[in-house]
Amino acid sequence: MFTGIVTDIGRVLKTEQQGDLRARIGTGYDVNGIDIGASIACDGVCLTVVALGSDPQNWFDVQISAETVSKTNLSGWLQGKRINLERALKVGDELGGHIVSGHVDGLAEVVGLRPEGDSLRVTFRAPHHLAGFIAPKGSVALNGTSLTVNEVEATDFGINFIPHTQTATTWGEVRLGDRVNLEIDTMARYVARLREWGQ
Repeated sequence: MFTGIVTDIGRVLKTEQQGDLRARIGTGYDVNGIDIGASIACDGVCLTVVALGSDPQNWFDVQISAETVSKTNLSGWLQGKRINLERALKVGDELGGHIVSGHVDGLAEVVGLRPEGDSLRVTFRAPHHLAGFIAPKGSVALNGTSLTVNEVEATDFGINFIPHTQTATTWGEVRLGDRVNLEIDTMARYVARLREWGQ
């Protein structure tokens, strides 16, 4: 379980196919405080740590199944790519964002960028089957970042990125055409299920 509050920007050091895709991620986290088997959200995808090291810098390895690759943008990970990281939530931690599972529902595409003062308004296009779960002033997780939806029009929705978010995450590097990991709000999912069940 995560909150969508990014606590480190990692860097992909290498990837290789070993049955599953295996990736090594450089991090600012103290790897002495990470256990093998721990969960870390990497660009919003909950992945399991399978190896750790600190030479020449702190790093951890994750294995990524073909299913995960097919549902996320991790197939585009190349050496040097910067990614949003978040350690799993502990009991007693502050819930600064919203409840995020790290289970990506689909990919959204960046279809608009517009400066608004010091902030950046980004328009995303959601897959049609997920668009109904996105509501104005509701929450979404995009590349692991908890964000508030400003407006919705059909399958498009807008997010305002303040300067802090742009510098504390990888959102300062966003480009038109980027495909980003989208996780809808868990509560929206359950509300839809209850309505379906009641029909």
